[in-house]
Amino acid sequence: MPSVFSKRFTTEIEGPFVVFLIGMRINKVSAVRKWLPAAQAMPRMLKVLREHPEKGCLSSETFFRFPPLQTILVSYWRSFDHLERFARNTDDPHLAAWHEFNRKVGSDGTVGIWHETYRVEAGSYETFYNNMPAFGLAAATGNILPALGRRNSARERMAMAQESPIVEGA
Repeated sequence: MPSVFSKRFTTEIEGPFVVFLIGMRINKVSAVRKWLPAAQAMPRMLKVLREHPEKGCLSSETFFRFPPLQTILVSYWRSFDHLERFARNTDDPHLAAWHEFNRKVGSDGTVGIWHETYRVEAGSYETFYNNMPAFGLAAATGNILPALGRRNSARERMAMAQESPIVEGA
């Protein structure tokens, strides 16, 4: 279990990054043969991404909700190009799983799949954590900064980011 930082903290990341949300909703629980392969595909993809940080996935967290059974994966990527390259690469596990899902499920209504992609520019975000382990963007960056002084409030963190965003290569 990750260590909890019993202090207020924030994080920063150099340059732009991508937040990718993806999820599945089981609309027909009895259709196990349709939703189980999709559910089993994600852990394989995450294993590849953990073993190959050069693919650009910085970190991810998975959440579940029921009823109905739904999952969401929140992931942080170095860039949209990294994300798209992983999704389309025939040597990576996503493309085959996506083709299989479309072949077995398609649009029959048994299993819902969705995703949202957000490109975040430098200086256009702020973060805050308290009594938490490194989580979310802080886990993705590993950059734990005390939320003191100008980093104490959301407004000040946003103002600091907009005044002098961290620029890649600077």
